[in-house]
Amino acid sequence: MNTAGLVLAAGAGRRFGMPKALVPYRNGVLVQHAAGTLRRAGCARTVVVLGARAADVVEAAPDLPETVLNPDWPTGMGSSLRAGLAALAADDSVDAAVVLLVDMPGISAEAVRRITVHAAPDALVMGGYGGRRGHPVLLGRAHWRGVAASATGDRGARDYLRSRAVMVVDVGDVADDTDLDRPGDLDA
Repeated sequence: MNTAGLVLAAGAGRRFGMPKALVPYRNGVLVQHAAGTLRRAGCARTVVVLGARAADVVEAAPDLPETVLNPDWPTGMGSSLRAGLAALAADDSVDAAVVLLVDMPGISAEAVRRITVHAAPDALVMGGYGGRRGHPVLLGRAHWRGVAASATGDRGARDYLRSRAVMVVDVGDVADDTDLDRPGDLDA
């Protein structure tokens, strides 16, 4: 199966005080970390969806893989998911996409690998954390149109996934899906 990575990194990060894609993390910025996680996990292709301060993100992270600009980023994460899936849909060789949010640096490459091993065009797979569903999320190509149609505001694929049979793969021993909302969250 040919699985692509998709990083959603377009938001303004209002509570954080800056776009989370630009937040310094380790030896770079968060968006580099997320894209690197997908690369290390073996994704054949990675698309990074940018929006707020996109030019600054590209300048801070010139080594990013393919980027897509979401001009509708102020409307929420749903528009970024739609933009990313649309970019991948043009490539018939891609069977599934694994989605990472830029503000979850605790998602490891091993967690992504555990999810992508189940990749198939009809697959829906989520990371599991002690019985709770979380990221990463794998969307088989057969679901992209339905996911895109339901992705509104900041809900992303949540409603679509809630109404479908989803495989949940435990990743809690190799990942932390805590999202960063405020600067102090990096220190926690």
